[in-house]
Amino acid sequence: MSNLLNVAIVQAAPVPLCIDKGIAQAVTLASKASDEGARLIGFGETFLGGYPIWLDEAPGAALWDHRGSKALHRILMDQAIIENDPRLAPLQELADARKLCISIGVHERLRSSLYNNQMMFRPDMPVLNHRKLVPTHGERLIWNRGDGSTIDVHQADWGRAGNLICWEHWMPLARAAMHNLREDVHVAAWPTVRETYQIASRHYAFEGGCHVLAAGTLLHRDDLLEGLKLVGGNDEALALFKEIPDTQLQFGESIIVSPDASILAQAGERETILSAEINLDSGKEAKAALDVDGHYSRADVFDLTVDTRSKAGVNWSGE
Repeated sequence: MSNLLNVAIVQAAPVPLCIDKGIAQAVTLASKASDEGARLIGFGETFLGGYPIWLDEAPGAALWDHRGSKALHRILMDQAIIENDPRLAPLQELADARKLCISIGVHERLRSSLYNNQMMFRPDMPVLNHRKLVPTHGERLIWNRGDGSTIDVHQADWGRAGNLICWEHWMPLARAAMHNLREDVHVAAWPTVRETYQIASRHYAFEGGCHVLAAGTLLHRDDLLEGLKLVGGNDEALALFKEIPDTQLQFGESIIVSPDASILAQAGERETILSAEINLDSGKEAKAALDVDGHYSRADVFDLTVDTRSKAGVNWSGE
């Protein structure tokens, strides 16, 4: 069996808010990446629905009882992916038909809470979910925290693949847990892979002895306005969007990194399918010098327990 694997990052602008259009776009782009030979394809953070950039860019977005923010939250709730969502069927069908792994960020709704979920579609298997453990800063206004039940990796015929989202890459214990799951390839999902995020992604590759697909997205304010039109518009939400500078807001800058932390491919700020052929054996060779889950772990000194139980908050009991 070959130890070479073709991987790709889809760096593009999402369709903000409108999940149906976003899924159709993702299928088209993932199909194109597959046509170019990719077997593992990564999309950036919340590609389906778009990153809630207004939390960073609109000065009034965090004000209590802000009508625009409330309107956008309602839209996200209405649009969000739910359990066994039939709208995701085209992505699963593509993964099945072409034997692909597709990692893509979504807004997910569980009961009445929203989560930042990086879903991995796998051929002929259920979707692997990873809900962001700690929403960062202003993100806590819209997303709940994930739990240990969605820390896992996919076992493919070529190796193991997992993902984390954005600032989870600065959570040392989350990294340790993922390294224990022995990833060969890791998808690091970001809005823009700015310099510090590239550093975190390269550090993860070196520390984990794995290849990393650091996937970013593109976004202009015009994309927000167009997405709002597609979901029926809202005057309060429109007013909030118009507080955002009329300019480029997310810049991609995706990279594919080898286990020695070197950059194999770099996207810059353009729309592109960034691809590389990676040699999975290089991850095994990297462990000769550094195996943070093995000879560099000092299990006699440090002990990590990961609680993988789902934390529903309310447990119903009866006969």
